[in-house]
Amino acid sequence: MQPIDIGDLVLDESVGSKQQSLYLAIQSKILRGEWKNQARLPATRVLAAEMGLSRNTVTAVYEQLKAEGYIDSKPGAGYFVLLHPDYYLNTQAAALDSADLDKSGETVFSSSTRNRPFSPGVPDLAHFPYKKWARLVQIQMQRAVLAGQNDIQGSFALRQALSEYLLTSRSVVAPAHRIIITTGAQQALFIALNAIVRRGDKVLMENPGYTQMRKVLQQSGANVSYFSLASQFNDDLSMLDNFNGKALYLTPSNQYPMGHSIDTQARMRCIEWAVKTGGWIIEDDYDSEFQFANRPYPSLQGLATQLQGERANVIYIGTFGKAFVPGIRVGYMAVPDGLVDACLSLKDATTGCSPVHIEEALAEFIKPGDYLRHIKKMRHLYQQKHTKFVACLSSVYGGNIDVVSQPAGLHVTFRWQGGPDAYWVKNALADKGFTLRTLDYYCDEESLHQMPEWIHRCLVAGIGNSSLNDIEEGLLALSDVFKAFG
Repeated sequence: MQPIDIGDLVLDESVGSKQQSLYLAIQSKILRGEWKNQARLPATRVLAAEMGLSRNTVTAVYEQLKAEGYIDSKPGAGYFVLLHPDYYLNTQAAALDSADLDKSGETVFSSSTRNRPFSPGVPDLAHFPYKKWARLVQIQMQRAVLAGQNDIQGSFALRQALSEYLLTSRSVVAPAHRIIITTGAQQALFIALNAIVRRGDKVLMENPGYTQMRKVLQQSGANVSYFSLASQFNDDLSMLDNFNGKALYLTPSNQYPMGHSIDTQARMRCIEWAVKTGGWIIEDDYDSEFQFANRPYPSLQGLATQLQGERANVIYIGTFGKAFVPGIRVGYMAVPDGLVDACLSLKDATTGCSPVHIEEALAEFIKPGDYLRHIKKMRHLYQQKHTKFVACLSSVYGGNIDVVSQPAGLHVTFRWQGGPDAYWVKNALADKGFTLRTLDYYCDEESLHQMPEWIHRCLVAGIGNSSLNDIEEGLLALSDVFKAFG
């Protein structure tokens, strides 16, 4: 193919950095099919000169697009478009079924152990900006207007701040009127599922997967199917070809607990499934803020909206529980227009309004950029912890331990061959003051016999609330446990 003509490539300088602008401009060309599959991109030197950018900026954008599956490179030949959107979206988008919408294995951790070093799901509690947060909350508590009844949808100021933040950081397209504030991600999942699923409807979710979502599904009476994540998600996409269910639940940015990201090709396949069947995707954007090796993929919701506009059947769910602290108990969901009323009815029937003074304080933390600065600081700290954990782990058990999860998020999932099983190791470490989870805690019990043998020698360790010293001591303890086994 001839090289791509970049004469009409325009950068939108309002979206952020020049690198982000170039990334979005090229991504848009590919998704709209204007840059065809196998077309050759301009050389980095040429594009840099044409656009008035540094060559390093262009190279970084190309490598990011390559990592996400939009383009590929060939030695000596440059970069080529890899994605073929028409292959995935050759069907008219399914419209919302308004009539249907209107009808609208392990002991739980005790409070004394749930925040110990290596406890999964707990962020760093020592580096939270407590003084600044206390001032913001105190100011809001003195506002008489917040003392009465408030909007069931949540603070407009917070919804507006979230709309702007999510667009720039996660490519989520959701104006404030389509965002609903919840008391954590758990409530958002409950509302989302009950807004679109009826008893007996088929739902597909990850296995191993988020245990709390499995509980919500069981309460709803849904007919749950699972796709195995014993290997990469991409290997199991064939299940979607024959799945005629109502919803697909995913943690695509950093799958919990396996720690994989779903690449662009796989995301397109999921969107294709939703388009063809009229099904829904529930996107739980878990740990998306904390990617250490690469920039995070843009949200699946943003990708679907680019391709389909307002017709995209994607519910996006997030929380402040990992980037901030769990005790704030604030989550959020971005839903299509046709689902807003159904979701608000469900929220009203369960808990009603969230604590509005907390929501207003969060809005004041987000708007001046304090939240973004906090995330950047914590990303650097969590990367240090992850690097320390992996480095210390490499010398344990004669180096016969493999890290399963990617360098991202607040947990590390690792496995070993031979020797003690995961329960034995977990209990021995608990006696030494460290709390981990076995991988089968996250698995559907009925399908355990179908899972590979290695899951019984696999543990999930949280690094969020573990100091660098905790990590070193914990992995020395792990080494001692393996030695004690013999």
